[in-house]
Amino acid sequence: MIAKVPALDLEEPVVLHEDLATTFTGVIHPVSTAEVPVHQYRGIKYASIPARFRQSRLNTTYPPQTDASHYGPICPQSRQPDADAELFGISEDNIPVQLLKQNEFECLNLNITCPGSATPESRLPVMLWVHGGGNRGSGSKWVYDGGAFVQKSMLIGKPVIMITFNYRLGLLGFAASTALREDNRAAGDEGVGNYGLRDQRRALEWVYHFISAFGGDPSNIALFGESTGAADILCHLHSASNERQPLVQRAIVQSAIMDLEIPTVHAAGWQLSRYMAALHVQSIDQLRKVDADKLVMLGGSVRAVNDGVFFYKHFSGSLAPEAEQPVEHRHGRSHHLAHNHNHTHLRAGSRSRSRARHTPVPTRQQPLLIGDCSDEALLWALPASMWSATAIERRVRAICQSLTKANALLRAYDIYPHAPPDELHARVLELINDARFAWPAECVAAHARRERGGKGVYRYVFDQEGPGRAVPHHAVDLVYLFDNVPFPTNPAPGKPLGPSQLMPEHFDSDSDDGDFPQLAPEHHEHAPATGLVGLSALTLDAEMDSGASDSDVSTDSGFVDDWGVPIVDDYAYTRVRDAIQARWIAFAYGEAPWAEDRVFVFGPEGETGERSMSIFEGRRRAKVWREVLEPLGMEVVQKVGTELANGPALPARGHW
Repeated sequence: MIAKVPALDLEEPVVLHEDLATTFTGVIHPVSTAEVPVHQYRGIKYASIPARFRQSRLNTTYPPQTDASHYGPICPQSRQPDADAELFGISEDNIPVQLLKQNEFECLNLNITCPGSATPESRLPVMLWVHGGGNRGSGSKWVYDGGAFVQKSMLIGKPVIMITFNYRLGLLGFAASTALREDNRAAGDEGVGNYGLRDQRRALEWVYHFISAFGGDPSNIALFGESTGAADILCHLHSASNERQPLVQRAIVQSAIMDLEIPTVHAAGWQLSRYMAALHVQSIDQLRKVDADKLVMLGGSVRAVNDGVFFYKHFSGSLAPEAEQPVEHRHGRSHHLAHNHNHTHLRAGSRSRSRARHTPVPTRQQPLLIGDCSDEALLWALPASMWSATAIERRVRAICQSLTKANALLRAYDIYPHAPPDELHARVLELINDARFAWPAECVAAHARRERGGKGVYRYVFDQEGPGRAVPHHAVDLVYLFDNVPFPTNPAPGKPLGPSQLMPEHFDSDSDDGDFPQLAPEHHEHAPATGLVGLSALTLDAEMDSGASDSDVSTDSGFVDDWGVPIVDDYAYTRVRDAIQARWIAFAYGEAPWAEDRVFVFGPEGETGERSMSIFEGRRRAKVWREVLEPLGMEVVQKVGTELANGPALPARGHW
């Protein structure tokens, strides 16, 4: 097979793909240099959609010449032009302009970024990125561009191929009901809902069958993704197709936002019926005729559904069911959140517990790298700020349906009627963060260790501040991983240096001795909502306590005005970027990114390295998880987190 044609004297690189009987013409990526060339092939159609709410079909038909120099259409979605600026804390003027077309039936396309020198004989590891964003997002988004990442892989001598892709979102990708299942069955489709997940599987199948011509190794594919994309990866690891025909060798799950309890078709149908009522439609045929723009405006959260087909046989309905029996801790007592792989046990609620006893372990257990950021809940800072302490108490007690457990939860997060509003807001965000991100991530990691016999699970915590917002917010790891988000412009030089520049010797990457001073677990349980962000945060607190005005400190811009330097300087940024890129790439090569019985820390203040699991206890509220969240069970905890994140119900408005 002939694949890569040397493009040294050509304007565009090409791949002659004999299996697909076409020539793909791509682009030379802007990061390319003569020594480190990077090529990119955009908008390649990997599957077709026969009709709305139908399963996609693998695409293998192309014209003799295929233009792969432009991004393809993306799934229809609402437009929020300032969302990236708010998320990353950067100016809209610094965000690349992207005019991506939206098309419901032509949105299944992928983008391949690869070393310019790759040939079919190269057999490079392939990293397939599953984007997040819920009902919004695109694999063609500028943040996920693979140019810098692939170039870094070449510079460190471990070249990889990175692929991003688009799939169906929202109702277009995940609508499900019993009526829709019957409608699909009549058309010959198996299962219902999960159209977006099936699209992702089709992309994986396309890569497996056809990536060789681009220089990739179909027997060495890693899935990696963030937020809802990370949650989708967990679904794939529990899928029937992964058990029957595994195409992925390893997976990376970053800041997964998910309901670990996958809803049934009946539950999903109840939600769909509400949307249909809002659209004034009564049948599936009518729903298929509704303009896509109207469907995407409905909002809401729809994702995976347990339709009895997508997930493996005897799937319990939970992505992290409880183990059958408590495993004794090495010191002789039951330890429900032990981090040693051979003795980890977590409760996930009575319903999951009863089902898990009869749940067989899937036959395929790929190595898993998983972690979270310390301030994920800032996504919901505004609605969370609207709660009063009494309203929180009422809502938590109603959800827990146990006064004892509800009061224990409120005490653990120091939520009480006369709490100062600013402190209350911080504590609510802590609770949301643990309920929706941190504890579920640890439950998944613990369950994965049990499934894999204590091997092949690698845990990290990302506590590095973002250059634009100066906190470890949701998606801040993407800033460092892909190296595409503009760095805030430094102010005038000549001002004093901040702590991150004064003490680089404290950041040792090889031992616990290099740790920054950590808060003890009992103190960290009630840490500020911005989390443990190193000396800069401690210095900010000290300045405010000494009478510094709010105008002296700017966390949105990423600068501390008294110092005249960004919270994240070049040293800290480079150190964390290099660490996360190198370890993700090493994992793609099948190497252990760090010791399995350790946790890898990214930040604060540029700190990186393997640490003992006791450090994990100081970085996260693990004691609260064991003593308070476990007795409530995952279902209840996630319901608490979701409702608090949504904010209190608004007063009913009168009818006009």
